[in-house]
Amino acid sequence: MGDPTEDMQKAADLPEGDVIRILLEQHARIRTLFTDVHEAVGSARAHLFAELRALLVVHETAEQLVLRPASKKLAGKDVVDERLEEEAEATKVLADLEDLDVNTPEFQAKLKAFQQDVDKHAEAEEQTEFPAILAGCTAEERQSMGRKLTATENLAPTRPHPATAGNLAATILTGPLASIVDRTRDAIAKVG
Repeated sequence: MGDPTEDMQKAADLPEGDVIRILLEQHARIRTLFTDVHEAVGSARAHLFAELRALLVVHETAEQLVLRPASKKLAGKDVVDERLEEEAEATKVLADLEDLDVNTPEFQAKLKAFQQDVDKHAEAEEQTEFPAILAGCTAEERQSMGRKLTATENLAPTRPHPATAGNLAATILTGPLASIVDRTRDAIAKVG
């Protein structure tokens, strides 16, 4: 299992705004949130799961649109295809989790298995894609990718959409509308 402290240490070795630094920091936050969701109860668990869900969806969307094109050139199509397959499956599981009561044993068990899959996925990115990006892109290119990643995250959906998962063209076409709908749902949920 990945370690959030280790992710943050690796991130700290890179300049602020570097795409790999941003992604490592997000991996650390995701890993921490999984632990927090498991340990929380009641409405606190629901709140933390909503935060985790949104971060995972935004993170994966931004990776697909910004990181994967560079990864395809530098790490290879097979590596990218594997990550996209994992993300498509994760989106389906996340949608299933979203439909469960967070305070049930079923949710906890499914979340634990999901956490292991997400961790394996993050480790694969950190071992195959990230080194390829660090070796094949200049610091300026990684900074540019970091800016694009951040901009994409601000427009990405916040809820899982299994019908478009892993499909870059579908993400580009439906992402903006899905984002508006998701962010409206999130705002209403915060009020209610």
